[in-house]
Amino acid sequence: MRAGAILGPVTAGVLLTALYTMLISSADGITKMFAATYAAPQLFALSGGVVAALSVLANRRGGGSRGMRTTCPGAMAIRVLATVAGTVAFFYAFRLLPFAEVFLFIAMIPLFAALMSGPFLGEAVRPQVWVALALGAVGVMCLFPHGISSVGFGHLVALAAVVLGTVSMVASRYIGRRDDNLLAQVFYPNLALMVVMGAALPFVFTPMALADIGWALAYAVLLFGARWVLVAALKMLPAYVVTPLMNLQFLWMVGIGMVVFGEVPGGMVFCGAAIIICAGAWLVYDQAIAATKPAPVKPRIMPAE
Repeated sequence: MRAGAILGPVTAGVLLTALYTMLISSADGITKMFAATYAAPQLFALSGGVVAALSVLANRRGGGSRGMRTTCPGAMAIRVLATVAGTVAFFYAFRLLPFAEVFLFIAMIPLFAALMSGPFLGEAVRPQVWVALALGAVGVMCLFPHGISSVGFGHLVALAAVVLGTVSMVASRYIGRRDDNLLAQVFYPNLALMVVMGAALPFVFTPMALADIGWALAYAVLLFGARWVLVAALKMLPAYVVTPLMNLQFLWMVGIGMVVFGEVPGGMVFCGAAIIICAGAWLVYDQAIAATKPAPVKPRIMPAE
């Protein structure tokens, strides 16, 4: 029996979203652990292949007749390139920055996506988007209480990862409006990760302990499971409800950072996270209210008598 039938769609959707944040934060924790010892190809060559294989298996079990065909090859190519580059950038951001600090950049992705939706998706960019983005920038600046001189290379890498991640998200929205074969959006970026990282692997490979290979496999399973759970949550709850709940990821990242990596965030990190979370939640709420407003009725032109 499905969870929605037992708990009700709202409760089940909330629990699934909380589970998603736990799974994706755990996957990010493994990324940070690998980043301390290995180069990016040693994690992503293996995990990319596993996620791609799981996508094919899930497609077959679901009776998908289209396989991995897509009706948007150009947009898919953009998503693939942005995902591969963004994944590598986040890998090194986790190496260079404390765990909880990276969240402040991750939380900026929905704000940048709202901004990019205008020129790339033809959606109206409401003034509230600019305000939310400005608040998000203030939140990130909480990381630099001593001014711009305290910005390090890791922060620039994280910013690049955010921009690339946003391009990938916007391309995904573009594809999702025109193609309902959702697993193709998981399959191709991870297949590309496997191919690109596999090509680089001979130049950076160092012997891996059996336990580390196990962690790489666990990362792949967690990543695939997180994306699968998120799809299930979005079937039960509107996106404007799910998106604010996803900020639970900050709490998981703080906990994992403290327990596993011995990182204790400063007060400014919590302050910055609160500002960005409020900006994102306000933006989502504003979009939800706008979506519920009835379309204006055009006045009828009476024929001349």
